[in-house]
Parts: sequence; structure tokens; C-alpha cells
Amino acid sequence: MAQQQLKLTRDQLGSFLNDSESIKQFEKLFAVVNTIAPDVANEILAEAAGANARAAQALGQIAEFAQDAETKAAQALALLQNLAGAVEGLQAAPPPREFKRARYGQFLNTATQTQGVTNVAAPVAFNTTDISVGVRLRSPSTSEIEVDTEGVYNFQVSMQFDSTGGANHDVWVWFRKNGTNIANSAMYLNIENNQSEMLQAFNLLVEMKALDYLEVMWEVGDIRVEMAAFAATGVHPAIPSIILTASNNIQGVQ
Repeated sequence: MAQQQLKLTRDQLGSFLNDSESIKQFEKLFAVVNTIAPDVANEILAEAAGANARAAQALGQIAEFAQDAETKAAQALALLQNLAGAVEGLQAAPPPREFKRARYGQFLNTATQTQGVTNVAAPVAFNTTDISVGVRLRSPSTSEIEVDTEGVYNFQVSMQFDSTGGANHDVWVWFRKNGTNIANSAMYLNIENNQSEMLQAFNLLVEMKALDYLEVMWEVGDIRVEMAAFAATGVHPAIPSIILTASNNIQGVQ
């Protein structure tokens, strides 16, 4: 592109300059300006081209960033949709079954037990702990069987009764929880003959909280009825007067 040169005639310069020396100096100035003007114009054009290139590069980066942001937004939306589906699935699924840790115990009495009066409730005593895992004798009691974990426990009892005199002696046995009789838990038997032994076994499922305790109660119609223990022989082991086992073998809850 041709550059327009800066030039004034002497008559034009003389219209505002008063002497010839000033006119000469202005003519020299015009010559210098006309010499460097094309270079200055080229530099300006080069700077303008560079600015255009940088602007184009910036626009390209902005477009790339916008495209990347759109992709990530789509991925985030898909993730949220997956999470929403998973939450709906959890809400529709049944809750997991709760499992209780295994708790159990076995207790017995190696001595004969008697009552000094009739028709009075008395707790059955234990003097031996055979197995104890979370089920124990509640110290200092010898009759209260305590649990350390909530659950449904199966209490099983076997008792050896004996009549030391007379006949037709009545015996009642039942469970008591935390000092209160358990409804419909009693059992009745009658020893018909003198010197007759009778083995009686029964069980009950009982809902227990942690630190609840259970007792086996008994009542006799004649003090000649006893809960008898027998020593071992060379052939068979000893016979305890009572054996009680307890376990929370119902593991889950509905």
C-alpha cells in the first residue's frame, strides 16, 4: 500500500513562518518524516496482524473450554441419573436382616434341693456353670440367669424329682422373668408312689433385653418331694437335680 508523503511548498510555509531559515528547517523535518513513515506503518500493521492472531487463538480456547464444559455437564447429569436410580432401588429393596451374636449358657446343680414348707414359690438354685457366653448367673444370686444381649432365647430345663415318703405328691414348675411370673409357663406333675423318681423336661421361648434375668420356680404339695441329685457310678455319670440351657438361637429378626 503506497504511503502518502508529508509535503508543503515554500509559499505555504511562508504563510506562517517569518524567515527563510525556519522554512529550511521545516523542509528538512518533512524529509525525515517521509523517510521513516513507511517503517512505522509497517510496524503498526504487523502489530495489528499479531493482535488478530492472538484474538483468534483466544476465541479457539474459549470454544474448546465451552465444549469441554458441555461434555462434563453431560457426564455429571448421567451420574446424577444413575444415583437417583440406585436410591430408588434401595428404597424398594427390603431392609437387611439383623443378626444377633450367638449367646448361650448351661447351668446345673449337683446337689439335692428341698423345700421346708408347702405351697410356697421358691427359686431353683444352680451351683455349677458349665458353659457361659453372654448368659450367666447374676451375681450374687444362685438362681437368676442373666443375658447380656437382647434377643429371643430358648430356655430348656430338665429336672429330677423324687418322693422320699408317701404318695400322690403334687409339684408345680414355672418361669419367672425379672421377678414376675411369665404367664402360661407353668407345668404340673404328680408323683404317685413312694420312692418314685420322675424326670421332667420342658422349654420356653422368652424375649429378653440386655441384663434381663430368668428364674425357674417350683412349688410342692408335700415337703417329702425333693429335686434329687445322684452320684456317678462306674458305668454312668452323675445326675444333677436340674440342668438348664439357654441360647438365642433365633438369629434374625423380621
